[in-house]
Amino acid sequence: MTPAVIQLAAEAAERQSAEVTSFGARMAWVVGLAVFVAFVYWLMRQGWKWRGALQNDLPALPAAPDGLPEHRLALTGRYHGSTTAGQWLDRIVAHGLGVRSRVELTLTDAGLDVVRPGANDFFVPAAQLRGARLDKGIAGKVLTEGGLLVVTWAHGDKLIDSGFRSDRAAEHAAWVEAINDMNQSITTEGAER
Repeated sequence: MTPAVIQLAAEAAERQSAEVTSFGARMAWVVGLAVFVAFVYWLMRQGWKWRGALQNDLPALPAAPDGLPEHRLALTGRYHGSTTAGQWLDRIVAHGLGVRSRVELTLTDAGLDVVRPGANDFFVPAAQLRGARLDKGIAGKVLTEGGLLVVTWAHGDKLIDSGFRSDRAAEHAAWVEAINDMNQSITTEGAER
């Protein structure tokens, strides 16, 4: 073999065997990333608990009374959360109001019955309903314009906006009209007394 052939063979061998990534170094990066993700998750959970502790003054949610009158409207869909009225990013997490879930809404003359499988149910008496509107977002959920039914209600000394989305979004307008009409009749009755 000539020195030129030996040199070409050596250069070819150098090009073929590149350094393989160390398994130990790769595992250290994976473990480090997993610890970092767990730490961030823990911080988010602590923030959720802290927000709930700040909202401790919110009274317990009322349950639906027995023997509700016949319903005016009913819908199935999603509950997207509750916020302080007028502040669409100030999520309320106390008493499970921050938990998204499926929902079955029923509007009766007695009020609004909110049944949430897998989460806390609650009832909003008719006298506590303040109005309804179509909106595009509530804390953590943004939809197209008018894609969200937002019901405003009083609980304790706080006004709350709760966001719902029906499985059939065309129903939202009827809900807004019914709740707002109901609110006007309650306000009118209260003024007559």
